[in-house]
Amino acid sequence: MVEKVALHTARRGPEWQTHEVPMKAAELLSTLGPDDICLLDCATLWLSNQMLAEADLAAAQDALLQAIDSCAADLVIVSNEVGQGIVPETPLGRSFREAQGRLNIRLAAEADLVIQVTVGLPVVLKGALP
Repeated sequence: MVEKVALHTARRGPEWQTHEVPMKAAELLSTLGPDDICLLDCATLWLSNQMLAEADLAAAQDALLQAIDSCAADLVIVSNEVGQGIVPETPLGRSFREAQGRLNIRLAAEADLVIQVTVGLPVVLKGALP
C-alpha cells in the first residue's frame, strides 16, 4: 500500500497536497475552503478501514456524508463498484460488498455528476460532463 500511495503521489506531482487520513476523511473535509479542490481516493479503502476497525458503519457513513454535504471545496470522490463480480465466500467479504453498495448509492445520490469508468472508458450515469 505504501508503494501504491507513493506511485499515485509521484504521478500527481508537487502541486498536489496529499493527506493520509485512513479513518478521518470527514474531519479533513471540514478543513477545506471554497478555493480548494479535493480528490478523495478512495471511498472503498475508507470503508474497508472502517470495517476492519469495527467502527459503527452507520455513524461513520453519516458523518462522512454530512462532511461531504457541508464541504466548501469542490470534491471528486473515487469509489469502486464491487457488486458486479462474484459473491465473496466469507461473511466479512459479503458484508463489505453490501456496505460498499450502500455507500455508493448514498454518494451517488448526493453527487451532481457520477461517472463509471470501465476499461478506461467513462460512462456518465448522472449529470452531464462540463
